[in-house]
Amino acid sequence: MSNIEAIVDALENKISKVLHSQRVLKQTNLKLTEELQLSKRTIQNQELAIATWQEKYESLKMANSILGSDNDKRETKLKINALIRDIDHCIGQLSE
Repeated sequence: MSNIEAIVDALENKISKVLHSQRVLKQTNLKLTEELQLSKRTIQNQELAIATWQEKYESLKMANSILGSDNDKRETKLKINALIRDIDHCIGQLSE
């Protein structure tokens, strides 16, 4: 009979250890999920900042070329022509 009791005690100990491990893993999973969400938010903020800086850079580049910089005159002319075409297209749609 004591052999069965020893087996039952061993099983109870093993089950207790498994349940404890499961709780620890759940807590770790929760922490990792929170860290992942935080990382995703950080990445989104950084992507937004990058987009803002790229926009500012393009504006600065265009301003420099309008001021007489020889580097980007052609690009600026092409961009202005594209903007004029877009405006003409919008005016055409509005008058329909």
